[in-house]
Amino acid sequence: MAAATALCAASVGGAAQAWEPAKPVEFVVPAGTGGGADQMARFIQGVVAKNNLMKQPIIVVNKAGGAGAEGFLDVKGAKGDAHKIVITLSNLYTTPLATGVPFNWRDLTPVAMLAQDEFVLWVNAESPYKTAKEYIDAIKAQPANSFKMGGTGSKQEDQIITAMLEKAVGRKLTYIPYKGGGDVAVQLVGKHVDSTVNNPIEAESHWRAGKLRALCVMDKDKLPYSSKLTPTQSWNDIPTCASAGVPVDYLMLRGIFMPPGVTPDQVAFYVDLFKKLRALPEWKDFMDKGAFKQTFMSGAEYVDWLGKNEQMHRELMKQAGFLAQ
Repeated sequence: MAAATALCAASVGGAAQAWEPAKPVEFVVPAGTGGGADQMARFIQGVVAKNNLMKQPIIVVNKAGGAGAEGFLDVKGAKGDAHKIVITLSNLYTTPLATGVPFNWRDLTPVAMLAQDEFVLWVNAESPYKTAKEYIDAIKAQPANSFKMGGTGSKQEDQIITAMLEKAVGRKLTYIPYKGGGDVAVQLVGKHVDSTVNNPIEAESHWRAGKLRALCVMDKDKLPYSSKLTPTQSWNDIPTCASAGVPVDYLMLRGIFMPPGVTPDQVAFYVDLFKKLRALPEWKDFMDKGAFKQTFMSGAEYVDWLGKNEQMHRELMKQAGFLAQ
């Protein structure tokens, strides 16, 4: 099993590296441009180059076809190629579960969890709804499908969260899929949908500009970042959705994988690279800007977490009727 390679790497992660890239590293993003995964990959690309963390450049390539299947299958097929890495989001699980595409995360080599991404319930700043309770009460007061929820893709994270929200409030929404998180935020700014559940990093610039309003965060804890990003609010000022009577709790992986068949030394190089990256002030600023949950894992701990998270997604998608038949 490819995942076993990561277990071996845990024991050598801090040792002198016997391997380093000999040519540019292709950094696959199995999602569209402008979304959270794309923004993180391009941030990593720039900071690694700026700080000379590796001798070879990183080249970001978006392969979003088939809800990310294009990217995952590309990396799966690059057996033994240590000059290719992929950043993952929850489509690591949702795409094969929803489509039946011949891919599972165990086909790749887990490297490290860089962080977990949050989800926020957003409305347009000109919306009459000032709180999550006001918005939920409005949904309940209208016929089913009256409110439009914009999200990235079909049967992926945003639609899973929408299904969780529908279950909590007892009312169906009209879900409208778009290609990526950047597009979703723009659609809300343009009032083409009534709400979104964008990641913080995807909507942050529009929030700063006074175009969007954050109603609640879908985590059991409030976000810890207290610097004001708008004239009146920091991430920490956004209440949890549970406190507003919407018990929806969902976090998304931002993790790194390699193709199958790579060596422990090759995995260890990237684990060490990302540890160096996470120690930089630029990383702290990026985490603050995007309100990420700063959880790092590698080795056996990461593999164990992945298995449990996959099962959680299988159960959520079964409840929503999203599993491939």
